[in-house]
Order: sequence, then C-alpha cells, then structure tokens
Amino acid sequence: MHVSGTLVELDGDEMTRVMWQLVKEKLLLPYLDMKIEYFNLGLKNRDKTNDSVTRLAAEAIQKYGLGVKCATITPNKDRIKEYNLSKEWPSPNGTLRAILDGTIFRSPILVRNVPPGVKTWKKPIHIGRHAYGDVYKNQEIRVQGPGKGELVYTPKDGGPSTRQTIHEFKGPGILQGIHNTDDSILNFAKACFTYALDQKVDLWFSDKDTISKTYDSRFVQIFKEEYEKNWKTSFEKSGIIYFFTLIDDAVARIMRTEGGILWALKNYDGDVMSDMLGSAYGSLAMMTSVLVSPTGQFEYEAAHGTVQKHYYKHLNGERTSTNPMALIFAWSGALKKRGEFDKTPEVINFANKLETAAIETVESGVMTGDLLKVAVPSPNNKMVYTEEFIDAIATALKRKVDQD
Repeated sequence: MHVSGTLVELDGDEMTRVMWQLVKEKLLLPYLDMKIEYFNLGLKNRDKTNDSVTRLAAEAIQKYGLGVKCATITPNKDRIKEYNLSKEWPSPNGTLRAILDGTIFRSPILVRNVPPGVKTWKKPIHIGRHAYGDVYKNQEIRVQGPGKGELVYTPKDGGPSTRQTIHEFKGPGILQGIHNTDDSILNFAKACFTYALDQKVDLWFSDKDTISKTYDSRFVQIFKEEYEKNWKTSFEKSGIIYFFTLIDDAVARIMRTEGGILWALKNYDGDVMSDMLGSAYGSLAMMTSVLVSPTGQFEYEAAHGTVQKHYYKHLNGERTSTNPMALIFAWSGALKKRGEFDKTPEVINFANKLETAAIETVESGVMTGDLLKVAVPSPNNKMVYTEEFIDAIATALKRKVDQD
C-alpha cells in the first residue's frame, strides 16, 4: 500500500529504539510503501551533530506537517560519562516543542482486561499539556555565596527596566527563571477548547494562581476570556462544560471522577500527571501522545522513556518483556493523520486495523510483563517476550489484512 505524503521519522535511544525497528520491520514495512524523512535523534548522534539534528527534525516536521518520534534520552551527569558526551544537551522533546509550540494531547489505550487502578474511572481521562516554556526552557544559576538574586525586564523600546528582588542569599543556593508568552498560552487554550468540543468531553483547567498571582493567573485569565468570547455557546449547545479549579483540588476531584474529561495543564504539571494517568490506566506504555502545533503540524510519540533497565538486559543477551504499545500507536496515529492529509482512506483503514490487532492481542491474554501484573486474572493470560508480543500482533494484523 502506497502512503502518498512524507512522514518525518525521529529515531531514538535504548530499548525503545530496538522495539522501534521491530515495529517497522514486522508491522509496517510488509504492508506500506512509505516516504520517510529520517533523523537519528539517538544521543550519540545529537552529540556528534552538536544537537543540530534535533532542530533539523523540527524544521522537517514544519515542512511536511507530520512526524513520528521514538523515545529519547535527556542526558544528566551520569549519561555524560556513560556516552562520553561533549556537554549536557537539552531535552530533545523540549527543543522540538519550543520550535513547534502547540499542545500535547495524551490519552490512555484502553483494553477490557486491564482495569484502571482507580475504581471510579470508567472513561478515558485525556491530558492537554501546554508544550511551551516553563521549566523546559528555563535559565538556572548555581549561587556560590552571599548576594542578591533579581528578576529583571528591560523593554526593547528603551523604557525603564522593571527589577524585583527574588532573594537575598546569605550563602550558597540556586536560582531559576522561567517564561511564557500570551500568544502561546492563547494557542494552548484554543487547542484545548477545540479538542474538548470535538471529543464532546468536559474541559478542566488547573494551576496555582493563588500562589503564582501573575504567572499562573495569566493562564487563568486568557482561558476565561477565550472561553467567554468564542466557545461558551458551542459548549452549552453540546452539553459540555469548562471550569477552572486549583490544581490540588483538581487532583482530588480526578480521583473521584468517572473520567470522560480533558484535563488541561501547564507544561510541567502535564508531564507529571500524564505519567500518573498512564500508570493508573495499566502502564506508562499504554498512553498515546501527540503534539499539535498552532499552525497545523502534528508529532506523534511514545509518552514514556527509553526503558533503560530493559536495554541493559538486552545488551547482556537477556530477553525482555517490554511493552511496545505506545510506539505502535505513535505510528498508527501518524498514519491516520497522513491519510487525512492525503485523502487516502485505505491508509487510515490500515492504521485502524493495526490498533485493533494490538488491542485484541492483549485482550486475548497475550501480554507483556507490565500488563500481566495488573490484568484481570484469566487462564488465558500469559506473559511473552517483546519479540513474541510483536509477532502475535503481526499475526493478528495479517489476518485482518487478508480478510479484505
């Protein structure tokens, strides 16, 4: 089957890179003729290219409108030593999001035999994560001794600077500066209102404006103004609601809701809470993720990390039972969107069959170790290794394709 448009492929690191190749080899390439613009975002190649490869990948997504990304390493001090890096490179996801802007939408992959960890949850809880600014585009200073830490804004037109004291240090400490823009916050709000209306789900937004009376309050104000001006009537006609509450109250409410909502969160909050939801719905590998830019580009990715521990076992020749579901759904999501762009329903149909084959494999009792621990007990349940799990999905997929 020919895929008309170009897909930008962003390869990654460690165990997810191993599974990425298996997914392509066994589930995609036997059926699809794809035009791929390939970028190796593996940590060693980012170091080799002075991280220019990440910027080029983002520019390719802007050009072709669509990317699909494997999980990647954000290096820390230990990783610098392990990979002999020239410096501590920034998060590739942070770089991509800074260039593309937009909102990350994450939703659980639901299977009947893996119930949510929270009994009240009956429907998916979607996360809308602002994908710009905050701690992911910060500046930090290690304070060495006594002195004054200040926040300074200097207008470009030459007007007087605004200066505020953050802290009078009496000894060593740390400083951090973060930012956001009205345009990015507004794009975030528009994306969340659009998604909620499309999915016909209530929209919650939460932050901590009682403490952050300027930064967080600006988010609250922009969401409120955008809702009142452009979305209130449509929401009321659709029988859905928008409301704001403090993030600590929202967390308490989430534990009691039945789901079926979109929870809009700032960048860091969305990062943390999406992992919490992924685990509570069965596994971090059971969460879809897509970055939607305000100019209409899409980047599909796995919501989890590179599965470092399993990779070390793999390097030692040990077999692992690692869950590739999020990687599979990254590809299927990208293919469905490519099919929409190109008006090729046969590509969309194939992607739907791939997702169904993956879900039915788990529901038949064939699953990886992470799911076996939380699945409904059944004599049909059995844990399989990574390759066996992908092979089982490949068998189910072939059966569906052959039925056409």
